[in-house]
Amino acid sequence: MAKKSKNLRAALEKVDRTKKYDAAEAIALVKEIDFAKFDATVEVSYNLNIDVKKADQQIRGAMVLPNGTGKTQRVVVIARGEKAKEAEAAGADFVGEADLIQKISDGWLEFDVMVATPDMMGQVGRLGRVLGPKGLMPNPKTGTVTMDVTKAVNDIKAGQVTYRADKAGIVNVPIGKVSFEDAKLVENFKALHEQILRVKPATAKGTYITNLSMSTTFGPGVKIDTASI
Repeated sequence: MAKKSKNLRAALEKVDRTKKYDAAEAIALVKEIDFAKFDATVEVSYNLNIDVKKADQQIRGAMVLPNGTGKTQRVVVIARGEKAKEAEAAGADFVGEADLIQKISDGWLEFDVMVATPDMMGQVGRLGRVLGPKGLMPNPKTGTVTMDVTKAVNDIKAGQVTYRADKAGIVNVPIGKVSFEDAKLVENFKALHEQILRVKPATAKGTYITNLSMSTTFGPGVKIDTASI
């Protein structure tokens, strides 16, 4: 642990904690100070001035980043008949119905995203205790409860990210990997930022984005000037 804390201290020394960096500058800096021994994820964190206790101020959804996330997502589709065939043709990693639901209920969780057709949600609902805490429960707002399983699988494989405000109004979203070109990370960041602005609740008062920062998996956060995006 001592070595990691030494690396973190060295990284922190390169960050001006009083400064808000422009987007391109922040991306270059978080890549420079990253010390992970693997291709770390670059993540953006929004602090939003919203009251998630109010139904009309909850923020949740999904979008496909222009340059993907750099991560291969393993997709499970719960569907039957023609929809199951469509899911297989679209490249879903696992497709099934009652048998697959039982397998997951027994503890199998070797997947990253679950898609289900609406007619299967009655059975999928039984998995709430297993999937809920891991954020794997299908939801219409993220496009994972749908009859268009082809689009859902294609979007996820193309680099779809989901975003959701937690109880404190914080939204954390990955925008790619350290190995990405700066320009591609900037493009992904701008697309995400436009989406976050687009879903601003009409009833939210005052400054919407109170803080915005970027970091890598282990690296320190770098504050960003929202006007630069």
